[in-house]
Amino acid sequence: QVQLVESGGGSTQAGDSLRLSCAAAGRTFDLYYMGWFRQAPGKEREFVAAISWSTGNTNYADSVRGRFTISGDNAKKTMYLQLDSLSPEDTGVYYCAANPYGNSRGWANPTPGNYDYWGQGTQVTVSS
Repeated sequence: QVQLVESGGGSTQAGDSLRLSCAAAGRTFDLYYMGWFRQAPGKEREFVAAISWSTGNTNYADSVRGRFTISGDNAKKTMYLQLDSLSPEDTGVYYCAANPYGNSRGWANPTPGNYDYWGQGTQVTVSS
C-alpha cells in the first residue's frame, strides 16, 4: 500500500502563486508515476499534471500548461506542483494520486478511475 499526503494549499488572490507538495509513504519503490487532480465545487475531478519517476517526463492539462509546473524528488518520492498566475477558476481541492508499475493506464488516459492511490486533498481558494 501507498499513503499520499498533500500540503501547501491555502487562500490567495488572483495572480498570486502557491506551491503544493505530496509526500508518498509505504511501498514507494513500486511507484511508476504520480499526478495532481483537482475538483471544483459541483464539478467532476479533473486531471492537472503528472510526472513519471522512471523517465522524468511530464504531462499537463491544457488549462494549466504554462502556468503550473510539476516536479519531484525521486529519492524522497515527493512531488510538487508550482501554481503561478492563479485565477479564481483554479479554486478547488487538489488531490495527489499515484500508480504502481503495472498500471500505465493513467499516463495515457489520465482520468481519476485510472489511478490507484489517492491523498486526502488540499484546498486552494483564489479570490478575484
